[in-house]
Amino acid sequence: MEEKQGKLLPFLYETAPGRFLLRGLTHPAISKIAGAFLDTRASTVLIRSYVRKYHIDLSLYEPVQYQSFNQFFTRKIKPENRPFAMGEHDLPSPCDGKLTVFPITPDAQFTVKGQLYTLDRLLRDENLADQFQGGYCFIFRLTVDDYHRYHYLDSGTKEEDVFLSGKLHTVRPIALLNRPVFCENSRAYTVLHTDHFGQVVQVEVGALLVGRIQNHHGPGPFQKGQEKGLFLFGGSTILLLLEPHRVALLPELLTQCQGGREIPVRQGQTLG
Repeated sequence: MEEKQGKLLPFLYETAPGRFLLRGLTHPAISKIAGAFLDTRASTVLIRSYVRKYHIDLSLYEPVQYQSFNQFFTRKIKPENRPFAMGEHDLPSPCDGKLTVFPITPDAQFTVKGQLYTLDRLLRDENLADQFQGGYCFIFRLTVDDYHRYHYLDSGTKEEDVFLSGKLHTVRPIALLNRPVFCENSRAYTVLHTDHFGQVVQVEVGALLVGRIQNHHGPGPFQKGQEKGLFLFGGSTILLLLEPHRVALLPELLTQCQGGREIPVRQGQTLG
Protein backbone atom coordinates (compact mmCIF):
# COMPACT_ATOMS: atom_id res chain seq x y z
CA MET A 1 0.00 0.00 0.00
CA GLU A 2 1.70 3.12 -1.23
CA GLU A 3 1.82 6.29 0.90
CA LYS A 4 3.02 9.74 0.04
CA GLN A 5 5.77 10.45 2.55
CA GLY A 6 7.24 13.65 1.14
CA LYS A 7 10.92 14.55 1.61
CA LEU A 8 11.10 14.77 5.40
CA LEU A 9 10.85 11.08 6.34
CA PRO A 10 13.45 9.88 3.78
CA PHE A 11 15.79 12.60 5.09
CA LEU A 12 15.26 11.51 8.72
CA TYR A 13 15.57 7.77 8.19
CA GLU A 14 17.98 7.44 5.25
CA THR A 15 20.66 10.12 5.75
CA ALA A 16 23.32 10.53 8.44
CA PRO A 17 22.26 14.11 9.43
CA GLY A 18 18.63 13.00 9.49
CA ARG A 19 19.33 10.03 11.75
CA PHE A 20 21.24 12.32 14.13
CA LEU A 21 18.24 14.67 14.30
CA LEU A 22 15.92 11.68 14.68
CA ARG A 23 17.54 10.74 17.99
CA GLY A 24 16.01 13.84 19.53
CA LEU A 25 12.71 13.80 17.70
CA THR A 26 11.89 10.23 18.73
CA HIS A 27 12.45 10.88 22.44
CA PRO A 28 9.14 10.52 24.35
CA ALA A 29 9.59 14.01 25.84
CA ILE A 30 9.12 15.55 22.37
CA SER A 31 5.86 13.69 21.89
CA LYS A 32 4.72 14.77 25.36
CA ILE A 33 5.39 18.43 24.54
CA ALA A 34 3.47 18.13 21.27
CA GLY A 35 0.68 16.27 23.07
CA ALA A 36 0.40 19.00 25.70
CA PHE A 37 -0.26 21.58 22.99
CA LEU A 38 -2.80 19.32 21.27
CA ASP A 39 -4.74 19.19 24.55
CA THR A 40 -5.24 22.98 24.54
CA ARG A 41 -8.11 25.00 23.13
CA ALA A 42 -5.64 26.81 20.84
CA SER A 43 -5.05 23.54 18.99
CA THR A 44 -8.62 23.53 17.63
CA VAL A 45 -7.37 25.77 14.80
CA LEU A 46 -5.83 22.63 13.28
CA ILE A 47 -9.08 20.70 13.02
CA ARG A 48 -10.59 22.23 9.88
CA SER A 49 -7.52 21.75 7.69
CA TYR A 50 -7.02 18.23 9.06
CA VAL A 51 -10.59 17.25 8.16
CA ARG A 52 -10.14 18.66 4.67
CA LYS A 53 -6.71 17.08 4.07
CA TYR A 54 -7.77 13.55 5.14
CA HIS A 55 -11.34 13.69 3.78
CA ILE A 56 -12.90 12.88 7.15
CA ASP A 57 -16.70 12.60 7.12
CA LEU A 58 -17.70 14.07 10.48
CA SER A 59 -21.31 12.98 9.98
CA LEU A 60 -20.15 9.44 10.90
CA TYR A 61 -19.17 10.60 14.39
CA GLU A 62 -21.05 11.72 17.48
CA PRO A 63 -21.66 15.51 17.26
CA VAL A 64 -19.40 17.34 19.72
CA GLN A 65 -18.11 20.88 20.12
CA TYR A 66 -14.40 20.01 20.31
CA GLN A 67 -12.36 21.77 23.00
CA SER A 68 -8.96 20.56 21.71
CA PHE A 69 -7.40 18.80 18.74
CA ASN A 70 -6.91 15.63 20.78
CA GLN A 71 -10.59 15.59 21.68
CA PHE A 72 -11.32 15.72 17.95
CA PHE A 73 -8.69 13.08 17.16
CA THR A 74 -10.21 10.64 19.67
CA ARG A 75 -13.77 11.41 18.56
CA LYS A 76 -16.32 8.63 19.04
CA ILE A 77 -17.97 7.10 16.02
CA LYS A 78 -21.71 6.47 16.00
CA PRO A 79 -22.21 2.80 16.98
CA GLU A 80 -24.21 2.02 13.84
CA ASN A 81 -21.15 2.93 11.74
CA ARG A 82 -18.97 0.26 13.42
CA PRO A 83 -21.21 -2.79 13.99
CA PHE A 84 -19.36 -5.30 16.14
CA ALA A 85 -19.46 -9.03 15.34
CA MET A 86 -21.00 -10.31 18.60
CA GLY A 87 -21.42 -14.03 17.83
CA GLU A 88 -19.63 -16.03 20.53
CA HIS A 89 -17.41 -17.72 17.93
CA ASP A 90 -16.77 -14.58 15.83
CA LEU A 91 -13.28 -13.09 16.00
CA PRO A 92 -13.76 -9.34 15.35
CA SER A 93 -11.16 -6.75 14.52
CA PRO A 94 -10.46 -4.68 17.65
CA CYS A 95 -9.80 -1.53 15.62
CA ASP A 96 -9.68 0.16 12.24
CA GLY A 97 -6.40 -0.23 10.38
CA LYS A 98 -4.34 -1.81 7.64
CA LEU A 99 -4.02 -5.48 8.56
CA THR A 100 -1.35 -8.09 7.94
CA VAL A 101 -1.50 -11.62 9.37
CA PHE A 102 1.55 -13.81 10.00
CA PRO A 103 1.79 -17.39 11.29
CA ILE A 104 4.12 -17.44 14.30
CA THR A 105 6.91 -19.86 13.46
CA PRO A 106 8.22 -22.42 15.97
CA ASP A 107 11.12 -20.10 16.79
CA ALA A 108 8.66 -17.21 17.26
CA GLN A 109 10.00 -15.00 14.47
CA PHE A 110 8.04 -12.97 11.95
CA THR A 111 8.82 -10.35 9.34
CA VAL A 112 7.21 -6.93 8.92
CA LYS A 113 8.24 -4.71 6.01
CA GLY A 114 11.63 -6.40 5.70
CA GLN A 115 12.44 -6.34 9.44
CA LEU A 116 12.71 -9.54 11.47
CA TYR A 117 11.11 -9.56 14.92
CA THR A 118 10.96 -12.09 17.76
CA LEU A 119 8.11 -12.18 20.22
CA ASP A 120 10.42 -12.25 23.22
CA ARG A 121 12.01 -8.97 22.05
CA LEU A 122 8.58 -7.49 21.54
CA LEU A 123 7.24 -8.56 24.95
CA ARG A 124 10.55 -8.79 26.87
CA ASP A 125 9.13 -12.04 28.27
CA GLU A 126 10.44 -15.24 26.69
CA ASN A 127 8.08 -17.56 28.60
CA LEU A 128 5.01 -15.60 27.53
CA ALA A 129 6.23 -15.46 23.93
CA ASP A 130 6.70 -19.24 23.84
CA GLN A 131 2.98 -19.81 24.44
CA PHE A 132 2.16 -18.38 21.00
CA GLN A 133 4.49 -20.47 18.87
CA GLY A 134 2.43 -21.96 16.05
CA GLY A 135 -0.33 -19.36 16.47
CA TYR A 136 -1.06 -16.13 14.61
CA CYS A 137 0.16 -12.55 14.83
CA PHE A 138 -2.28 -9.90 13.59
CA ILE A 139 -0.75 -6.47 12.92
CA PHE A 140 -3.10 -3.51 12.57
CA ARG A 141 -1.35 -0.33 11.39
CA LEU A 142 -3.46 2.73 12.14
CA THR A 143 -2.84 5.87 10.11
CA VAL A 144 -3.86 9.38 11.07
CA ASP A 145 -7.22 9.20 9.27
CA ASP A 146 -8.29 5.98 11.05
CA TYR A 147 -10.60 5.69 14.04
CA HIS A 148 -8.26 5.61 17.06
CA ARG A 149 -10.34 3.79 19.67
CA TYR A 150 -10.02 0.03 20.16
CA HIS A 151 -12.28 -2.61 21.72
CA TYR A 152 -12.10 -6.05 23.33
CA LEU A 153 -12.43 -8.92 20.85
CA ASP A 154 -14.15 -11.25 23.36
CA SER A 155 -15.37 -11.40 26.96
CA GLY A 156 -13.09 -12.60 29.74
CA THR A 157 -10.68 -11.30 32.37
CA LYS A 158 -7.51 -9.26 31.92
CA GLU A 159 -4.24 -8.96 33.78
CA GLU A 160 -2.53 -5.68 34.64
CA ASP A 161 -1.35 -3.68 31.63
CA VAL A 162 2.42 -3.84 31.14
CA PHE A 163 4.09 -0.67 29.83
CA LEU A 164 7.47 -0.95 28.11
CA SER A 165 9.33 2.31 27.63
CA GLY A 166 11.19 3.12 24.43
CA LYS A 167 11.46 5.59 21.58
CA LEU A 168 8.56 6.93 19.52
CA HIS A 169 9.15 6.39 15.79
CA THR A 170 6.57 6.85 13.08
CA VAL A 171 4.97 3.55 11.96
CA ARG A 172 4.94 4.52 8.29
CA PRO A 173 6.60 2.05 5.91
CA ILE A 174 9.84 4.03 5.62
CA ALA A 175 10.48 3.64 9.35
CA LEU A 176 9.62 -0.05 9.27
CA LEU A 177 12.23 -0.55 6.56
CA ASN A 178 14.97 1.21 8.51
CA ARG A 179 14.32 0.60 12.22
CA PRO A 180 12.99 -2.29 14.36
CA VAL A 181 10.06 -0.05 15.27
CA PHE A 182 7.87 -2.54 17.13
CA CYS A 183 10.72 -3.38 19.51
CA GLU A 184 12.02 0.17 20.01
CA ASN A 185 8.78 2.11 20.31
CA SER A 186 7.06 2.70 23.64
CA ARG A 187 4.30 0.14 23.94
CA ALA A 188 1.86 -1.51 26.31
CA TYR A 189 0.59 -5.05 26.31
CA THR A 190 -2.24 -6.84 28.05
CA VAL A 191 -2.71 -10.56 28.67
CA LEU A 192 -6.39 -11.35 28.04
CA HIS A 193 -7.94 -14.61 29.28
CA THR A 194 -10.83 -14.82 26.83
CA ASP A 195 -13.94 -17.00 26.96
CA HIS A 196 -13.64 -18.43 23.42
CA PHE A 197 -10.11 -17.79 22.08
CA GLY A 198 -7.91 -18.84 24.98
CA GLN A 199 -5.11 -16.57 26.11
CA VAL A 200 -4.62 -13.55 23.85
CA VAL A 201 -2.01 -10.81 24.09
CA GLN A 202 -2.87 -7.38 22.73
CA VAL A 203 0.01 -4.95 22.20
CA GLU A 204 -0.53 -1.22 21.65
CA VAL A 205 2.47 0.51 20.08
CA GLY A 206 2.94 4.26 20.32
CA ALA A 207 4.32 6.30 17.44
CA LEU A 208 5.83 9.70 16.69
CA LEU A 209 3.66 12.35 18.43
CA VAL A 210 1.66 9.62 20.21
CA GLY A 211 2.75 10.41 23.75
CA ARG A 212 -0.14 8.51 25.31
CA ILE A 213 -1.58 5.05 24.96
CA GLN A 214 -4.68 5.32 27.13
CA ASN A 215 -6.10 2.04 28.39
CA HIS A 216 -9.25 2.37 30.47
CA HIS A 217 -9.23 -0.60 32.83
CA GLY A 218 -7.05 -2.33 35.38
CA PRO A 219 -7.10 -6.09 35.93
CA GLY A 220 -10.52 -7.71 36.04
CA PRO A 221 -13.45 -8.73 33.82
CA PHE A 222 -14.28 -7.21 30.42
CA GLN A 223 -17.05 -7.67 27.88
CA LYS A 224 -16.86 -8.33 24.15
CA GLY A 225 -17.17 -5.07 22.22
CA GLN A 226 -16.38 -2.93 25.28
CA GLU A 227 -13.95 -0.10 24.58
CA LYS A 228 -10.46 -1.04 25.82
CA GLY A 229 -8.70 2.25 25.18
CA LEU A 230 -7.52 4.84 22.68
CA PHE A 231 -4.48 6.46 21.10
CA LEU A 232 -3.94 10.19 21.11
CA PHE A 233 -2.59 11.97 18.02
CA GLY A 234 -0.51 10.15 15.43
CA GLY A 235 -0.28 6.89 13.55
CA SER A 236 -0.15 3.83 15.79
CA THR A 237 -0.16 0.03 15.72
CA ILE A 238 -1.99 -2.79 17.50
CA LEU A 239 -0.77 -6.38 17.51
CA LEU A 240 -2.85 -9.40 18.51
CA LEU A 241 -1.16 -12.68 19.40
CA LEU A 242 -3.33 -15.81 19.34
CA GLU A 243 -2.36 -19.28 20.50
CA PRO A 244 -2.29 -22.21 18.03
CA HIS A 245 -5.56 -23.96 17.15
CA ARG A 246 -7.71 -21.19 18.66
CA VAL A 247 -9.02 -19.53 15.50
CA ALA A 248 -9.89 -20.50 11.92
CA LEU A 249 -9.16 -17.44 9.78
CA LEU A 250 -11.53 -16.54 6.97
CA PRO A 251 -10.09 -18.09 3.77
CA GLU A 252 -10.33 -14.80 1.89
CA LEU A 253 -8.33 -13.10 4.66
CA LEU A 254 -5.48 -15.58 4.28
CA THR A 255 -5.51 -15.12 0.51
CA GLN A 256 -5.51 -11.33 0.67
CA CYS A 257 -2.71 -11.17 3.27
CA GLN A 258 -0.36 -13.54 1.43
CA GLY A 259 3.17 -12.20 1.07
CA GLY A 260 2.73 -9.69 3.90
CA ARG A 261 0.19 -7.57 1.99
CA GLU A 262 -1.86 -5.08 4.00
CA ILE A 263 -5.65 -5.00 3.69
CA PRO A 264 -7.95 -2.34 5.16
CA VAL A 265 -10.27 -3.54 7.95
CA ARG A 266 -12.78 -1.86 10.21
CA GLN A 267 -13.35 -2.26 13.89
CA GLY A 268 -15.86 -5.03 14.58
CA GLN A 269 -15.35 -6.76 11.23
CA THR A 270 -15.21 -10.57 11.42
CA LEU A 271 -11.70 -11.96 10.79
CA GLY A 272 -12.29 -15.60 11.71
